[in-house]
Amino acid sequence: MIKYFIMLGTLTKIEMETVLRNQVIGRIGCSNGEEVYVVPMSYVYEAGFIYVHTWDGKKVQNMRARPKVCFEVEQVQDMANWKSVMVQGSFEELLPGSPERKHALKLLIEGIVPLRSSAIARSLAPEWPFPPKDIDQVSGIVFRIRVHEMTGRFEKEADAYDFAKNNQE
Repeated sequence: MIKYFIMLGTLTKIEMETVLRNQVIGRIGCSNGEEVYVVPMSYVYEAGFIYVHTWDGKKVQNMRARPKVCFEVEQVQDMANWKSVMVQGSFEELLPGSPERKHALKLLIEGIVPLRSSAIARSLAPEWPFPPKDIDQVSGIVFRIRVHEMTGRFEKEADAYDFAKNNQE
């Protein structure tokens, strides 16, 4: 007989912030009033804000018109061991030359660019793997999500049953 224990629960604020800080891909949910649009985005989390660099398009147009957004992140080890954080917040576009945009770009370059080697990452910092000489020259749109509310859940299984391994015996 195989014994296992499943624990489902709610993450604390510290645990939710740890998940947000330790991941780099999340999903933004926004709406134009008629349809909901969800898209994965690379991001950095710091002190109640989620920072993102992107290009103009459907998501940005939706968020400019309706700044209430949802952002979801998960940390998955397997189907029985995971954590998920859901953020309700508001979109704030950071204007070129502003101290907030410079701060956001610095965080993004330090936190994401070292992990990515795609053309998109190089467009953020063409000097890769070094930061740009003039951060004001980074093109694209930089925004943050001001966190209004966070919820987090987890599942943890002890003595997990390996169905694939045990079905081969």
